[in-house]
Amino acid sequence: MPHCETAVEWLAVDCGTLPVRAAVARFQGGGGGIDCHVTVQLTGNVHEPVETLDRAWRHALASAGVDASSTLLRRFFCSDIANQHEDLLDRTRPAPGAISIIGQTPLPAARFALWSQHLIDPSGPIDVVSNGGCSALRRGALTHHWITGLHDSSDDDSAVQTRRMLDAHQRWLADNGMTLADHVVRTWWFVRDIDSNYQGLVDARREIFSTHGLRPDTHYIASTGIAGSPREPAAKLSLDSHAIAGLLPGQVEHLHAPEHLCPTHAYGVTFERATAVTYADRRHIYLSGTASIDPAGAIVHEGDVLRQLERTLENIDALLAKAGANTGDLAVALVYLRDPADGAVIERALREQLGGVPYVLVHAPVCRPGWLIEIEGLAIVSAHSDGLPPY
Repeated sequence: MPHCETAVEWLAVDCGTLPVRAAVARFQGGGGGIDCHVTVQLTGNVHEPVETLDRAWRHALASAGVDASSTLLRRFFCSDIANQHEDLLDRTRPAPGAISIIGQTPLPAARFALWSQHLIDPSGPIDVVSNGGCSALRRGALTHHWITGLHDSSDDDSAVQTRRMLDAHQRWLADNGMTLADHVVRTWWFVRDIDSNYQGLVDARREIFSTHGLRPDTHYIASTGIAGSPREPAAKLSLDSHAIAGLLPGQVEHLHAPEHLCPTHAYGVTFERATAVTYADRRHIYLSGTASIDPAGAIVHEGDVLRQLERTLENIDALLAKAGANTGDLAVALVYLRDPADGAVIERALREQLGGVPYVLVHAPVCRPGWLIEIEGLAIVSAHSDGLPPY
């Protein structure tokens, strides 16, 4: 597939004396709607960190000509979720859309970072309805749903908690006329003590998926499974999900680059490497958590975080190419680092290799100890598909 014409614009944001790093990506397709992604990260231990983060975020929005009423999702990354969760909810000013709060320490070490996703419709306000941990965006024939912070607080192991969470998620989808296989386009699994609890997630997810038609001979869901602390102490993992009601056949494509990295089922896990959703005037490419892996499923460059970063980006480029994109089309990247001592060197490398892409760098071990870094992201390219609904 040839590379599509792209319109992603990266904007560095000058927040004056506020101790933050902020960036914005904007994409305007032929249909007029504007995608916008914003990242803000505190750069040190500051007085009134919640208020500083909120001020910087709103300053970044204003610098890009974006209003907070366009918000679809805000994900907060925090260094101490048990003590910071309520503070974030109480002290950040209201905005529509879903709120996700994850215990992952921003790097270099700081209390908070933020990624937000927006849609600006020049014809008028967007229709976003939020209810607790759920949020819905109604856009013509499509309705986008976000569920955040789904968890189970029983004393059971991670496999049992995963089964209950997926059962609850499937019931909610069914109540809204959707299924796991046909409508969920992206998930995030945040696993407490991932070295101990990840295998339970893997086993239970494989079991549940197979009963819902998600198998190696069909398809899976783009996903990230990464270390992260849920709010509830008994919860061993939590789930964020993005589902789209009204999708047409052929609108979703699952991307593979076997010459660079193997399918995940080759080593027993069940997610897609990347998924593309095409709309009338644009294509969204959801990159799952991607690491330094080869076509046989082996870790490449063990012990060398910089070379693992290079291989990870090579794998990402290979996946994006399958949808007519490259890293120059990234609207946002989330970067997970196993050892916080590598934070400074990786941040310098990210600035060199990602250019102006908005990104958040956090301490979050990957599912295999040998993987020192993992990256996920969203890329956007133009498309011309008159038979498909607009985003």
